[in-house]
Amino acid sequence: MKLALVTGGMRRIGAAIAARLAREGWALALHNAHGGDPDPDLTQALMEHSVRWHGFIADLGDEASRAALLPAVAVHFGVLPTLLINNAALFETDDAVSIGAEKLAEHQAVNLNAPVLLATQLARALPAGARACVINILDQRIAQPHGDQLSYTLSKQALAAATQTLARALAPHVRVNAVAPGLTLPTPDYAPDHWAHLATLMPLGALPKPVAIADAVAYLAGAEHTTGQIIFVDGGAHLRAFERDFIHLTRD
Repeated sequence: MKLALVTGGMRRIGAAIAARLAREGWALALHNAHGGDPDPDLTQALMEHSVRWHGFIADLGDEASRAALLPAVAVHFGVLPTLLINNAALFETDDAVSIGAEKLAEHQAVNLNAPVLLATQLARALPAGARACVINILDQRIAQPHGDQLSYTLSKQALAAATQTLARALAPHVRVNAVAPGLTLPTPDYAPDHWAHLATLMPLGALPKPVAIADAVAYLAGAEHTTGQIIFVDGGAHLRAFERDFIHLTRD
């Protein structure tokens, strides 16, 4: 049985990644911080492909809760996952004026510490000779950062560096790669005309769909000779320097 653990795997991009893996024949351990049912498209994919799956609740910002997640997955399925998708993230607003130690630590705990500790925990638990793959979900802003959501941005930059460091540290038994999405799914903060205009600002003139992120993850999951790589799936956004977060651009 091929088993994947997807953190934040019930909703939005995490759900799209899980649905893509379902089509690839993976059994799925779907983590969520608060429980609930998977997004409708993911539920449909799970049913269509008769996927063995189970949901797991864990607060990745809490060390005891995070440490218990991987053992709980192994007990439920009877095997360790050989694919770990570190997708869950904390995303809150601050900047150089409002940033504080507490918010900085909260973002680091979820967005950096948890992915690193889950990856190393998995590596230590692997049976002799077994191999695994870790894929971290980053953000295109790591290439040309601005000052908005500063704690979030710093944590994602750190996770990008950790991706390459862990690729060295965990080789040859664990491959570690990353996908850096651009603006992909609108929230209620974006009006339709604002969203459409943001697409025109991208070098490719379009924003990525969740399936494009999921396709990149699926590629890396099967790329047996690839490690330490970051794939940007962002319409080329990382090639441009944006002065502010997208929500603040071209707003009337």
